[in-house]
Amino acid sequence: MPNVDFFSSLHTSTKRDYVGRVTEFSKAEAAKVAKLFGKEYWDGDRKYGYGGYRYDGRHRPIAEKIAAHYNLQPGQKVLDIGCGKAFLLYELTQVVPGLVVAGVDVSEYGLENAKEEVRPFLQKASATSLPFADGEFDLVYSIMTFHNLYNFELYKALQEMMRVGRKDRYIYVESYRTEEEKANLLYWQLTCESFYTPEEWEWFFNLAGYKGDYAFGFFG
Repeated sequence: MPNVDFFSSLHTSTKRDYVGRVTEFSKAEAAKVAKLFGKEYWDGDRKYGYGGYRYDGRHRPIAEKIAAHYNLQPGQKVLDIGCGKAFLLYELTQVVPGLVVAGVDVSEYGLENAKEEVRPFLQKASATSLPFADGEFDLVYSIMTFHNLYNFELYKALQEMMRVGRKDRYIYVESYRTEEEKANLLYWQLTCESFYTPEEWEWFFNLAGYKGDYAFGFFG
């Protein structure tokens, strides 16, 4: 399972006030709101989540890298687990015209406010119970989602990812390597339930029989 990183440049470009995240407002109250994955999480105040998650084209370079790496072709099928507003999924359809896409998320608000062009291909569903046939997709990916699952949910979600994919798979999750990165992750996160080092994530991948690529986002 090679470590393939498409996202670090985007992840590290965001400026974060880690200490302010826990001193300017009740972190516990913010997390309660964020875990509803409603309007406040996506488009409310920054203390609750994204602070306004709007399409601006920043996912296009990532889509180009993914399409090139996995040699995506028209007619192939791609699934985004935890698609949110599906900006990356939309960009993939622009980079590879004719690509067949699908996305799932637990957030009704995210799905209802997703990129209009791909909205018909999205549905509400959990990563632990995907409403698709065995081996239905050429590429299955999940970005910044699996760390929101409890460990017993993570095991099932990884197995589901294996079940519905027939070729390539990719996971990107938050992680930490040092005590500094661990503290920053704990300060910043609002929805995480799984806090693991890369080695622990890899242990989980192996335990669940996950065979695919992955990468980690760190809070330096």
